[in-house]
Amino acid sequence: MLQAQETIINRQGYRLHMIQSNKFKTVHFVAKFISPLSRKDVTKRALLPFVMQQATKNYPTANAFRQKLDDLYGSTFSMDGSKKGEMHIITARMSVVNPSYLSTDEPILAEAVQFFNEALFAPKVLANGFDPKIVAREKQSLGQKIESIKDNKMQLANMRLVEEMCEGEVYKTHVHGYPEDFDAITPENLYDYYEQVIKKEPLDIYVIGDLSELNVEALFDQFIERANNAPIPSMQAEEKTVTKPKEIIEEEPIQQGKLHFGFRTHTHYSDDDYPALHVFNAIFGGFPSSKLFINVREKNSLAYYAASRFESHKGLLFVFSGIAPTDFEKAKTIILEQLEAMRDGDFTEEQIAEAKSLITNQYKENLDEAYGMVEMLYNQQFSTKESTGDFVSHINAVTKNAIVRVAKRIELDTTYFLTQKGAE
Repeated sequence: MLQAQETIINRQGYRLHMIQSNKFKTVHFVAKFISPLSRKDVTKRALLPFVMQQATKNYPTANAFRQKLDDLYGSTFSMDGSKKGEMHIITARMSVVNPSYLSTDEPILAEAVQFFNEALFAPKVLANGFDPKIVAREKQSLGQKIESIKDNKMQLANMRLVEEMCEGEVYKTHVHGYPEDFDAITPENLYDYYEQVIKKEPLDIYVIGDLSELNVEALFDQFIERANNAPIPSMQAEEKTVTKPKEIIEEEPIQQGKLHFGFRTHTHYSDDDYPALHVFNAIFGGFPSSKLFINVREKNSLAYYAASRFESHKGLLFVFSGIAPTDFEKAKTIILEQLEAMRDGDFTEEQIAEAKSLITNQYKENLDEAYGMVEMLYNQQFSTKESTGDFVSHINAVTKNAIVRVAKRIELDTTYFLTQKGAE
């Protein structure tokens, strides 16, 4: 069945989403806090997950924290931040073995929920802030992560593309923050920001697994409680019309040029044409059978890689390609020709059918993975139209005319080329 069976219950201060599935021998917890993306707070928000998964009130060192997870039959816990449209989401994930598979009467699930609660709501605090040593160490960890993105030239090119394309827009903000903010972040003001997050932001908690013999609702009621919960915010992103496309060329000591494009789709997750955008992207550059891959890489041997992906909440489409520094004009021309071909309807019913099949198979794979399932269900909250059960039928209903209609709305905003120093 291509559907996730989800039960949503409003509890005291959070929404509890229970997903019954016999696919997993583990039980997965996922908590999500959401807030508008903000340049002012982004570095604090990026740093929080690093700090929160190091120590808690009862497990005050990283060793004690990890030892407790080991004691819970090798449970895992992680936290991170991500950008969805113009929202910044903090996600905490925990996996614990389903006690139904253990020959013990230990209250494993209760201990796991208690630990999950403590990791979120009872961090290690010294005086009026986080542990200064942990904050200092995790600033260094976050700084190294930011530097590693810059060292990866494909990621660097995409980051610079977004900076140039979304100048003056909130979406430009780097989700990992900015090292120049570190000095102004103290254990005390980081803790103050943490308190805002856990007390005021919308909180959704997902529990996935074979829950038939487990009293999940009562366990979460026992350990997790907040004063109130805010509704999920609107995902309406700032919309921009392109007046004149930009072209940015920058140099680095690299061998392979990175030619990236940013387009405005003017089609969003909650729009009627969203399924058609999915099928458009699959034919255009989403899979190895796509126009970009076949025509740019295979037929013309112009790219080491060529692919596209779209950001559904902001309404953006990105094309990525790795090319020889001397092939800029030729590659640019052929890549843009593929978009023109899509606008002209230059694709077959067989290609449409293949694209729908590939999307459906990818969707099935997401449903077979607990955290992938959560992302789809969480996404669904930002639209009144889409449910996991409807997705495949909506994809299969997409027509050629709808794909062409979507393609004709797409506007080139920015071309970004990161090339070799001294290349002509």
